[in-house]
Amino acid sequence: MRKFLSLHQKTSHITYRSALIIMPAPVYIIEEEKLRRNLQLIADVARRADVEIILAFKAFALWKTFPIFREYISSTTASSLSEARMAFERFGAPAHTYSPAYTDEEFPEIVRCSSHLTFNSLSQYHRLHTQAAGVSIGLRVNPEYSEVGTLLYNPCASGTRFGVTADKLPLQLPSDIEGFHCHCHCESGADVLQRTLVHIEEKFAKWFPQLKWLNLGGGHLMTRSGYDIELLVELLQGLHQRYPWLRIILEPGSAFAWQTGPLVSHVVDVVEDRGIRTAILDVSFTCHMPDCLEMPYYPDVRGAIHVDNPPSSDSASQALSYRLGGNSCLSGDFMGYWLFDHELRVGEEVIFEDMIHYTTVKTCMFNGVTHPSIAMRHTDGSLEMLRTFTYEDYLNRMD
Repeated sequence: MRKFLSLHQKTSHITYRSALIIMPAPVYIIEEEKLRRNLQLIADVARRADVEIILAFKAFALWKTFPIFREYISSTTASSLSEARMAFERFGAPAHTYSPAYTDEEFPEIVRCSSHLTFNSLSQYHRLHTQAAGVSIGLRVNPEYSEVGTLLYNPCASGTRFGVTADKLPLQLPSDIEGFHCHCHCESGADVLQRTLVHIEEKFAKWFPQLKWLNLGGGHLMTRSGYDIELLVELLQGLHQRYPWLRIILEPGSAFAWQTGPLVSHVVDVVEDRGIRTAILDVSFTCHMPDCLEMPYYPDVRGAIHVDNPPSSDSASQALSYRLGGNSCLSGDFMGYWLFDHELRVGEEVIFEDMIHYTTVKTCMFNGVTHPSIAMRHTDGSLEMLRTFTYEDYLNRMD
């Protein structure tokens, strides 16, 4: 049964005041209006450039929102058996599937749930391709060029385990290889794609006459403010002009859910050591916002300004400066520093902006820290609770 709450409804559990959400427990809130705005932009790019843009589950997999997605896109991309099944069973269309390695046990089911299947290596292709009848087979290639600055996210870094370099490809591809998959970006602009295409074409264009499709992967952050949409469309149209027989595919993840909602947390305690004050929250960076520690980056906090260092002890703003700490036993589960316009009180909200893409799919239940609920604010202002988590969810992880 769906749970809907008006913005002005008051219950013993959840209260709404104006447009500000006040909750006693942490929650991710996806805004339908903002999601639809992103989807419309992406659909317009796909139409104008005559390309297929599909959702990458690795960044967003809230399947209860798929009916909305189906209004704008027709396919998704999977990286595992579970994601392929979700595409087939929940999204309602077979997946474009890529995995660094397929296991013998899972491969038949992956094939059943896929329309396109990309192999990461020639050895995997030779071992498994005969079992992929009826699926469009592709090969991931590595152009040995990427502008991704964070090594953790750079798929073309030296020694990468992703893709086949041009020097390893035979001049004549096996007859059942119909596409190349190339992923080089991470939250990148169209100018990065422009420079990357030079390397992709220089390395691999001689094989394009043997192919039917070219997948340019993810990381195309076309919904970010300031992204050069016109350049993106121009680049994709140019590819069509040079290789009119190729179906061009993009599979961004972040772009779909970019800035579509926050994570609402609460202050549980404030502690101080050697002049550093830490507001301990009912969420965890390592459990619920892992990209903040992995990348790393500082998220936007509503009503606060991030500062590089805490104010000096004799500064008037020292009492308003806080490091934000997670509620786990990991010593490094904190980030800082933020300057608020008032002293934080136990129970008040701390709202982390833009916490839907990647964050929701990378959460864990380390330490059994209370897991944030997931909600959607619809265009009419009502809030639907899509999922709440209980002790049983924690137990089931160990079953």
